[in-house]
Amino acid sequence: MGLFGRKPKLPPAARPPLAADERVLAWAAAGNGEGDGVVVASNLGLWLPGRGHRLGWHDILKAVWSGRELTVTPAETVAERDGYRVVADCPAETYLLLDPGELPHQVRARVTRSVAYTRSEPVPGGAGRIAARRVAGVDGLSWTVRYEPGTPSDDEVSAETDRLVAAARAATAPADA
Repeated sequence: MGLFGRKPKLPPAARPPLAADERVLAWAAAGNGEGDGVVVASNLGLWLPGRGHRLGWHDILKAVWSGRELTVTPAETVAERDGYRVVADCPAETYLLLDPGELPHQVRARVTRSVAYTRSEPVPGGAGRIAARRVAGVDGLSWTVRYEPGTPSDDEVSAETDRLVAAARAATAPADA
């Protein structure tokens, strides 16, 4: 910790290539067993060690703080459908944070704030979680569906998912739209 209990500024060498409208909210030195790095939370997303790009808050399916380790499960787009994406879990990434500061709080708050709508729905042979997420810096919502393991990938499931997403979008549309 720096003077007066504040964490020092992010060292320039550890600063990710931020966008013009992006600002650092919190950061922490991290280790994930494959070398050390820095985890940086910005207003637009999360920068993880070893990645050359930011992970948008809306693309994080789950983030868990154990008190020492931050585990992040990113989403992977597996299909683009009319008005929504089908996503699946990428492998979880875990980082040991020895001086986490505000980073875990910012991650939790930003991921939670990105969720505008979420609901699990049955589909033929399984279930899917329909979610509408706010994308930092973008108007409107980004819609996704994450199927439960074992849910078949067929025309019947796709048709039912299309119907469910359309109903969710209609239910969440502003009254004056």
